[in-house]
Amino acid sequence: WRRRRREKAPMASMDVEETDPQEDDQAEPPTYPNMDLAQTVFQLEAATPSELDPLRAQIVEAVRSDKMAPYYEILIAKYGFSSDNALLSELKAANAEELAALKDTLEDAEQNHGETEVLDALFGIASFHARVGDKEEAYTAFDIIVDKPKVSTGKKIDASMAKLRVALFFMDTDTARKLLRSAKKLVEDGGDWDRRNRLKVYEAVFFMIERDFKSAAELLLDGVATFTCTELCSYESFIFYAVLTNVLYLKRPDLKKKIVDGPEVLGVIHLPQLDPLPVLVNGLYECEYAGFFNALVTLNSNLLRDRYIARHARYLIREYRILVYSQYLDAYKSVMLGTMASAFGVGQPFLDQELSRFIATSRLNAKIDKVGGMVITNRPDMKNAQYHTVIKKGDILLNQIQKLARVIDV
Repeated sequence: WRRRRREKAPMASMDVEETDPQEDDQAEPPTYPNMDLAQTVFQLEAATPSELDPLRAQIVEAVRSDKMAPYYEILIAKYGFSSDNALLSELKAANAEELAALKDTLEDAEQNHGETEVLDALFGIASFHARVGDKEEAYTAFDIIVDKPKVSTGKKIDASMAKLRVALFFMDTDTARKLLRSAKKLVEDGGDWDRRNRLKVYEAVFFMIERDFKSAAELLLDGVATFTCTELCSYESFIFYAVLTNVLYLKRPDLKKKIVDGPEVLGVIHLPQLDPLPVLVNGLYECEYAGFFNALVTLNSNLLRDRYIARHARYLIREYRILVYSQYLDAYKSVMLGTMASAFGVGQPFLDQELSRFIATSRLNAKIDKVGGMVITNRPDMKNAQYHTVIKKGDILLNQIQKLARVIDV
């Protein structure tokens, strides 16, 4: 088995360029839209003034290379790119010429060839619209393929995932949600192993966008050893997401087995673009809390530059802090506030404020003795909690039964 990689234009992302002559000979054609371009465009929002001009130049070059006239108009309207009328006219003319040729190919296939050639021509038109950044036309073109009779389930899944990729490129979450439901149904009806695994990656990315990190973590971890979805993200980015999410939910034995000592993770986690994940993971597992906190500073900057996770960066950093505070306090019945602050490499006032906030919202089972300068843990009474949960759910059930009885009586 070999991870498939496709040729990509160099973008400001976490991808690593590889030059393997044997793989180049077997390289697959590029898939569209170019997700690296979407990541680079997103970085404009977090870029420093000195980074803006190089990023814009990089984006314009990618637009010129793929002849993306519709997307260039979006960049001008949404991101304030200067309008180069000559370039825009050149791109539109090239698009019109290419689309006319693709339609001629489709017409010829319909008149002189079989269903296979017609389907190839339809995919060519859909891929063209996806490449140039025309969202609505791409949606329509892929829908024609999915709705066409006598198309195999596998090809319908390919068209659905390609349309889903367009939705993720434009962060159209409503469309992405509907497409995931329909694509999963198609996969259940007749999807092969490769398509099933690739769809899991699409679903995991969507879950991250929707802040369902627990569901995303399970799917990402499941796909670490079988990843082939290079059209959506690089393997390095995939491992970044897998580690990032699973650190929050895996128990220590599983964290050790699947992340700390996982061979697939170890193969890439020490690459520069995945910094500071090694320090973060080892800091959590080895209880090196000061290093863990230092890693969070760098991690926060990286999260703010990722288009899928940036909106959840504050939430994730907060959850990581709660995780390590809980792990530290679980080992003590009580601990001096100064001792804990020293372990985390922070000041006492900061730690006091942090713990107070999390205790007040019931995220930490502890209380602070301000006079004694101590943090005292409260072991949750699980049996008592389960009892109250049963009583509460029982009351709700009785109320629903009473309402139903009144309706039946009427």
